[in-house]
Amino acid sequence: MPAADDMRTRINDATKTAMKEKDRLRVSTLRLITAAVKDRDISARAEDRCEGITTAEILSLLAKMVKQREESAKTYEDNGRPELAEREREEIEIIREFMPQPLSDEEMKAVIAGLVEESGATCLKNMGQIMGQLKKDYAGRVDMGKAGAVVKQHLCS
Repeated sequence: MPAADDMRTRINDATKTAMKEKDRLRVSTLRLITAAVKDRDISARAEDRCEGITTAEILSLLAKMVKQREESAKTYEDNGRPELAEREREEIEIIREFMPQPLSDEEMKAVIAGLVEESGATCLKNMGQIMGQLKKDYAGRVDMGKAGAVVKQHLCS
């Protein structure tokens, strides 16, 4: 996983390149990412974490931004606004450039099975522990909604 400073540098460099190329959509999307990261950094500093947010937190933030845009795109499609839905999808592609490759369903199931076995979890009471570890180790690579269902299935069987 790249360091948080590396992520910030990649985002800033991409912003500069997009500005030189006069790619308005890309510039605005990258500025939204930068603003969100800076906002979280300020919150982290209020909690005495002077270095700001971690890479895992940045990836979690990016995943949240993607999810918001997916929901918006669906809403726009449902309401007959395909041009706005398309813009949301274009923003999703830009944001995903900074995220690691997501795990396939099979890979996710294997990782979860390993975490369940490793932790010795046997009941739903341990679900939070597994989900926390998954979020920490695979931030931005796993759909936590799908993962929750798989964890529950493992613990209930």
